[in-house]
Amino acid sequence: MGILSLITGKAGASGFGSASTAEQVIDGVDASRLTVIITGGASGIGLETSRVFALRGAHVIIAARNTEAASEARKTILEKNPTAHIDVLKLDLSSLKSVRAFADQFNSMKLPLNILINNAGVMFCPFQLSKDGVEMQFATNHLGHFLLTNLLLDNMKATAKSTGIEGRIVNLSSVAHAHTYPKGIEFDRINDEKRYHDKMAYGQSKLANLLHANELSRRLKEEGANITVNSVHPGLIMTNLMRHSYILLKIVQVATFVLWKNVHQGAATTCYVGLNPQLRGVTGKYFADCNEEKTTKLGQSDELAKQLWDFSEELIKSAQ
Repeated sequence: MGILSLITGKAGASGFGSASTAEQVIDGVDASRLTVIITGGASGIGLETSRVFALRGAHVIIAARNTEAASEARKTILEKNPTAHIDVLKLDLSSLKSVRAFADQFNSMKLPLNILINNAGVMFCPFQLSKDGVEMQFATNHLGHFLLTNLLLDNMKATAKSTGIEGRIVNLSSVAHAHTYPKGIEFDRINDEKRYHDKMAYGQSKLANLLHANELSRRLKEEGANITVNSVHPGLIMTNLMRHSYILLKIVQVATFVLWKNVHQGAATTCYVGLNPQLRGVTGKYFADCNEEKTTKLGQSDELAKQLWDFSEELIKSAQ
């Protein structure tokens, strides 16, 4: 969209832009027949996404590590929207065991699944390994979502087939995918503490989100499944995600205040890609400010996307 459009909020080809809110981009959409899972749906733009999907009538499953906070978020939504249909399930994306337990619990509920919003994440955290021995940003932002999506796919395919309603998967990537290690994904150095750079590791995980969406989109197209997969950059929003670099980012925010969004605007692209009927059949694309955007060369690499898929499967196998 460009800096000028970002600053002015000028609408793009979709009719929406950086100033559009989550409520606006799916205004009038009836989601009463839909079930959606939103990871990290209890805070920040995840909470706003949960609120607006519930407002449009969807059955919202908030998947959260902190179920107490998620229950409070549910209560807050219900206070203003008493008819909202919201459930809370525990999910710690940094633990593959927790991901499997979540999928088992959800599938045992015998609910359909129309939309999966892979929203949760960590950002700029100090080097640490997950419970499965994987660098934390890569483990939480990519690997947990990769496994979760695979475990829920059969349900999504069956739902799309039985209802005739297109399924949608949305991966929250970031413009930060352009600021990663030189090779894009450091497959042979994922857990190298000496090589670790918190900002580049975050960019690597966001590139992984984008490549995962692209490769899954390609595979589902080949199958003929009625499910689209896209990735989004929500924009610059000051949320709890930034807690590890709060002071630095607060200084940056003051210096670049015209580029930042509020939470209502920050959730707009996710809601647009997840529910707006304009995007029926659109898959394998990257969106920012509710409009399709170009990615980097690495973000367009089919070879890197396939390599990441195989690498992710091997990581999960080795962790069992």
